[in-house]
Amino acid sequence: MLHHPLPFYSNSSKFHIYASALSHTFDPSPAHEMGLKLCKKASSSSNPGRFSKACLALYSTRGSVSHKTSNAYDQRAQGRVLEEEAPQITETTPSLKTSQGQASPLGVSEVDNGINFAIFSQHATAVTLCLSLPIRGDSLDGGMIELPLDPHVNKTGDIWHMHIKDLPRSNVLYGYRIDGPQGWNQGHRFDKNTVLIDPYAKLVEGRRYFGDSSEKLSKFLGTYDFDTLPFDWGENYKLPNIPETDLVVYEMNVRAFTADESSGLDPDIRGSYLGLIEKIPHLLELGVNAVELLPVFEFDEFEFQRRPNPRDHMLNTWGYSTINFFSPMSRYASGGGGPLKASLEFKEMVKALHGAGIEVILDVVYNHTNEADDSYPYTTSFRGIDNKVYYMVDSNGQLLNFSGCGNTLNCNHPVVMELILDSLRHWVVEYHVDGFRFDLASVLCRGSDGSPLSAPPLIRVRDLQLPKMLPYLGVKLFQNLGTVEAFILLEVFQIGTVWSPTSFTYELLLCRWAEWNGKYRDDLRKFIKGDPGMKGSLATRVSGSADLYRVKLCINLTFFCGKICITDVNNQLVCICLSILLIIQVNNRKPYHSINFIIAHDGFTLYDLVSYNNKHNEANGENGNDGSNDNFSWNCGFEGETSDASIKALRSRQMKNFHLTLMVSQGTPMMLMGDEYGHTRYGNNNSYGHDTAINNFQWGQLNARKNSHFRFFSEMIKFRRSHGVFRHENFLEKNDVTWHEDNWDNYESKFLAFTLHDNDGADIYLAFNAHNFFVKVSIAPAPPKTHWFRVVDTNLSSPNDFVVEGVPGIGSTYNVAPYSCILLEAKS
Repeated sequence: MLHHPLPFYSNSSKFHIYASALSHTFDPSPAHEMGLKLCKKASSSSNPGRFSKACLALYSTRGSVSHKTSNAYDQRAQGRVLEEEAPQITETTPSLKTSQGQASPLGVSEVDNGINFAIFSQHATAVTLCLSLPIRGDSLDGGMIELPLDPHVNKTGDIWHMHIKDLPRSNVLYGYRIDGPQGWNQGHRFDKNTVLIDPYAKLVEGRRYFGDSSEKLSKFLGTYDFDTLPFDWGENYKLPNIPETDLVVYEMNVRAFTADESSGLDPDIRGSYLGLIEKIPHLLELGVNAVELLPVFEFDEFEFQRRPNPRDHMLNTWGYSTINFFSPMSRYASGGGGPLKASLEFKEMVKALHGAGIEVILDVVYNHTNEADDSYPYTTSFRGIDNKVYYMVDSNGQLLNFSGCGNTLNCNHPVVMELILDSLRHWVVEYHVDGFRFDLASVLCRGSDGSPLSAPPLIRVRDLQLPKMLPYLGVKLFQNLGTVEAFILLEVFQIGTVWSPTSFTYELLLCRWAEWNGKYRDDLRKFIKGDPGMKGSLATRVSGSADLYRVKLCINLTFFCGKICITDVNNQLVCICLSILLIIQVNNRKPYHSINFIIAHDGFTLYDLVSYNNKHNEANGENGNDGSNDNFSWNCGFEGETSDASIKALRSRQMKNFHLTLMVSQGTPMMLMGDEYGHTRYGNNNSYGHDTAINNFQWGQLNARKNSHFRFFSEMIKFRRSHGVFRHENFLEKNDVTWHEDNWDNYESKFLAFTLHDNDGADIYLAFNAHNFFVKVSIAPAPPKTHWFRVVDTNLSSPNDFVVEGVPGIGSTYNVAPYSCILLEAKS
């Protein structure tokens, strides 16, 4: 989640869906029909698709007039926010051949030797289509053609539409001016002077280079492309389709992964989709098989610099501020290539990752947009199209803010719900992504007035492309409804409200789901740093968090059968109703529905977790008031950087302890980019606004630690993937694990040991010592015909800390060092 001004932790989750190819039909979808109030056409009922002569004459005249608009890339700001100038009429231009058009599909489509434009606005009173045609030599500086839409001709229900014959099939920039009621207290925010982005634009044009300050105040417009041939995914291409039990997720930022000069890449591809392709060998060497990309939908990195404020020195590098839900971030294209190149290179990236056996999960933000609040609004699309529909407003027409970012998307309005579903379909079908992580997914479960819904329409929707979605992070579904699969993650954290994993139990009966396990994160942090009373919690977390996920869900069905009437002792007629109560218990949840993580993008890095007791966010400009205060971190004896060899060794040991615990736990592990070499943000636990080494992957540091820190992390991941005892499909039973513990109630005990049993006798013995002294432990006997081999001792230096083949000669006891872990493997 993005840089909320309030201190909090953002917990998250994810899930899997399967989708079939999206059929391109012009019939309105059910949700569109809900938003339509079908009206009579202005033309003859016998020829509903044709204009009357009067209409043709009207549009022949209107189509010949070009209105000059302000430059969409104008760098002037009026007042506190960036706005466009009022339109001015200029010279006439050759007539465009326009016709009525059609209401579906929304957005831009190619039909009948021309281009159809369709946009929803329930409350608009006037809609004008604005075009910039490159074949005429138009530029935004020279003005845009403006085509007013006649509500009696170009409107069906609440959808405005127009067809333009022989319009170029690509390189056209377009937007809309929309006017309507000015009742602020009724929730309206119409401004006819602003050219707005089509919510269904598949490509968005803006500035070409990330962080180019010369284009700081540039505007964004939609564009389209029907000239480029379909992308060639290749004859042997296939989706990785990795089983849930086998996933190891790597959360990362596309730009930050290769933006640094140390990446060694050509400057034109640093920080791009192509740059990520170049570094796939690193991901393979590390051993991860799924990447979770921080937002890649089009966003404005200069959003903090539109007005003077404490954060106006920063760039939005995380991307949690969506401009458009369909278009890939254009400035992640190589060499300033723009939106079309970004689209093609995104597909190249997905294809390359899939070819390497790596799934692609997108972090998506459907809870709010970039348009901010009413104090400092930034109108680019939804706000000016129909604020009252797209956003939640209170009874006084004021924006509700359940996202902490100024506005809240009205997700369960039929039109907004369909927008979200269409967006998901687009990314699955067009870009072949494997899944989504929904940021702040609790918003998906609110009504238009902001109240929580017991059965949210969006969550309950059934769809041929997208099976049922749930209000939680990380659900993996098993329906196979076509050739395209998708993995969906949701975030349940909510401003001012605590949401429990057992909410919406009715929904949970209908499919299996998973979530980011914030309890896992907190309990592991507390135990590893040596908090007392955490031994039982550690055991629960490493064994799959059955307390949270092994939940039996019940439905009580009462069937009325009839009634019997009798006379009581007082001669009163008493009727007894008979009914049958049927109780159905369902448990669809598995250990891998717990997305285990210790570190995520928001919060300390792993290195900072063991190096700082307190956050150090002064560079963010908010006097350290932003970011979470509940980090459960320990600096190992000194705050920040130090030359003390003993403290550095302890920190190294603690990082290995965390990583080992993550990789041996039942559930799905997720790690953060950079933790494999010990990346530091110098104590900043909310680094959303720094396009610097604070966020950028440091390839030089990776190379320096390749044979030590990185080696341990890589070997531990691969060890997990090659040993089924860490990847149980069901919760551990009595025969799966032996706890070497008879002192569970000892609050001061910080030592835990157990054996995971393997059907083939390849048992694993694990011991965790969070005391500040050695613990001499008795080792349980190895299975028959096997002996214990030491694979891991985090107290040892590389390469002895991880020996793949194992070190023999383990006796009946072992001295486990302070703040360290050991892992023994039974071998014959």
